[in-house]
Amino acid sequence: MKIYLLIFTILVGLHHQASAQANQDKMNQFISELMGKMTIEEKIGQLNLVTGGEATTGSVVSTGVEEKIKTGNIGGIFSMSSPAKIRAAQELAVNQSRLKIPIIFGMDVIHGYKTIFPIPLGLASSWDMDLIKETARIAATEATADGINWTFSPMVDVSRDARWGRASEGSGEDPFLGSRIAAAMVKGYQGEDLAAVNTLLACVKHFALYGAAEAGRDYNTTDMSLHRMYNEYFPPYKAAVEAGAETVMTSFNDINGLPASANKWLMTDVLRNQWGFKGMVVTDYTAVNELIDHGLGDLQQVSALSLKAGVDMDMVGEGFLTTLKKSLDEGKVSQEEIDRACRYILEAKYKLGVFEDPFRYCSEERAKKELLSPAHLKKAREVAGKSFVLLKNENQLLPLKKQGKVAVVGPLGNSGANMPGTWSVSAELDKTQSLIDGLKEVLGNKVSFSYHLGSNVVADAKYQERATMFGRTIARDERPAQQIIDEAIQSTKDADVIVAALGETSEMSGESSSRTELNIPDVQQDLLKALVATGKPVVLVLFTGRPLTLTWENEHVPAILNVWFGGTETGKAVADVLFGDVIPSGKLPMTFPQNVGQVPMYYAEKTTGRPLAKDAWFQKFRSNYLDVTNEPLYPFGFGLSYTTFSYGEIQLSKDAFSEGEEITASIQLTNTGKFDAEEVVQLYIRDVIASVTRPVKELKGFQKVFLEKGESKTITFTLSNEDLKFYNYDLDFVAEPGDFNLFIGGNSRDLKETQFKLIK
Repeated sequence: MKIYLLIFTILVGLHHQASAQANQDKMNQFISELMGKMTIEEKIGQLNLVTGGEATTGSVVSTGVEEKIKTGNIGGIFSMSSPAKIRAAQELAVNQSRLKIPIIFGMDVIHGYKTIFPIPLGLASSWDMDLIKETARIAATEATADGINWTFSPMVDVSRDARWGRASEGSGEDPFLGSRIAAAMVKGYQGEDLAAVNTLLACVKHFALYGAAEAGRDYNTTDMSLHRMYNEYFPPYKAAVEAGAETVMTSFNDINGLPASANKWLMTDVLRNQWGFKGMVVTDYTAVNELIDHGLGDLQQVSALSLKAGVDMDMVGEGFLTTLKKSLDEGKVSQEEIDRACRYILEAKYKLGVFEDPFRYCSEERAKKELLSPAHLKKAREVAGKSFVLLKNENQLLPLKKQGKVAVVGPLGNSGANMPGTWSVSAELDKTQSLIDGLKEVLGNKVSFSYHLGSNVVADAKYQERATMFGRTIARDERPAQQIIDEAIQSTKDADVIVAALGETSEMSGESSSRTELNIPDVQQDLLKALVATGKPVVLVLFTGRPLTLTWENEHVPAILNVWFGGTETGKAVADVLFGDVIPSGKLPMTFPQNVGQVPMYYAEKTTGRPLAKDAWFQKFRSNYLDVTNEPLYPFGFGLSYTTFSYGEIQLSKDAFSEGEEITASIQLTNTGKFDAEEVVQLYIRDVIASVTRPVKELKGFQKVFLEKGESKTITFTLSNEDLKFYNYDLDFVAEPGDFNLFIGGNSRDLKETQFKLIK
């Protein structure tokens, strides 16, 4: 029987291969015939991506779009939505252009389309790949219902510097976790069939190393060794490519002296030749033009550099459109290079099925049915609750009782527009509840709620204006700050509990929102100190798009719930967690430092030749600070629950194994508390002796496990030779025989430990 099953499996596999090859051959023939009819101007026109009048991510807006569509000078449109608008633009392309080549329509669908999920850093805190994939699937369903067929997501930049505002848009500091999330999102967006009406092209960004910009300052230079690139920063990009991502976006930063959009080593040698990427490369917003300010030449020169590096589509700048024909005539670019770029763009359109049906994404009925549907909103509420991270819960203050009086105080407590978080460009802000309204709706008349502003966002009015752009305004109270605080304190006089809704506004993180200070802003800190001084129980509901420095808060505030920005259903989800209908299970995907002077900070650091002794603060002539310990405030992977978990001792299936074998590591996990809950069990390794320096710990596995109170489960991980591989000094991907430490626990600091060997 087994032999027949094997034969059947082989035959099915061969059939799929033959079918895939037939489809590939059919596409190649179609595109070759089409390109044979195209003029050089029409080919260059396909390389042009313009804005469609709804630009929200840059200062440049395209002009003369309709005429350019008619003349075949546009390959794609960015930031145009709704079936009616997209149908009108598509009709120009397929009815009035010479060759009737359809357009693709892109949008920044980053963490949801109309139904907004938590910011990506919050999604990463769930450590739930199925859930993350589902959010991308819902986003694709909604976006395609509104005419979009290309998203500029996922952003997979590894970020270890909390000053960088775009940390909010990624999955944090760890390449292993980031790789898993990258693959999940690509599969969620693209589904099983790109030609289906509810899937869209994913775009991996920003290639490469954008999250390591110097000083955490956006668009700044990155300088990095190849060893660090391959081991610590490249893996999520590579994982997204291996998951089938059809497009890749260049980054803004220069890399070791050469900006990404002109970097042939990155775009061709690494991406295409080493990783086998077969899709389309697009620049970020006006990135070709910005090569001029990088000092690489005029528009004609930099456009030629970018094309020759391996870029296929120019976003918004129109350098390709206006200069490539001249460069071709002068021999500065080749026909083959233009044809290559054009072919990749046409292939993307073919895979989407728009040659077959240019209007397949233009259904008014789908839009009415799918956008902000009850099922999607229900899922958004669930996901938000799973993204929250409980940082402190002194004397089990949380969950709160569903009775009495609760005073909500703080500028983030009554701002629905801020709840979706940064990079929610399609959100309908007027339909998003504030925290106070969500609390009232969920708890009804069981709890009496009051609200007071308590303070402005920041003392500086101009800073607050910068921090509340794109419709996220929070009205200022121009009275003296102390008067506002005093009034808020008076409003809490009869309250049983105070909920302080404080932190960053949504636009204090995201693109072009770098910060040199990572604390809760000044006047909000003053408010929080006054609230704590009342002696009443205070719960800090922390809104943030990045790790903050919370040393005072951790010492003085009884309970801290980090809710990031939870999306459309933030208010209800916070109510669910505060009052115990949902037990928090989020874990930090990024280390929280004690102060900004420790940044960049990450758990997978390397030892020095003068390491600090374990549990020591300061030793002269050792690697440490005079004024603070080396430890983070909250480590990577950290997150509390309303229950408690006990970890047993690690059991290995063997003490040593060789290539071709596997080793299993098991541990008993017990829910020792009073609530049914989930725990993220994390496995780390350390390569003790290697040919190059290795991190003190590396995440190599995790499982999110549900246990009823009192229940125990044995959690098992399997490791093979592949899991131990790294890029050595010569950039060979190897696993070196020797000793390894293995750790299992609930975060990167509090771990059980054992050892094993890899033998030849």
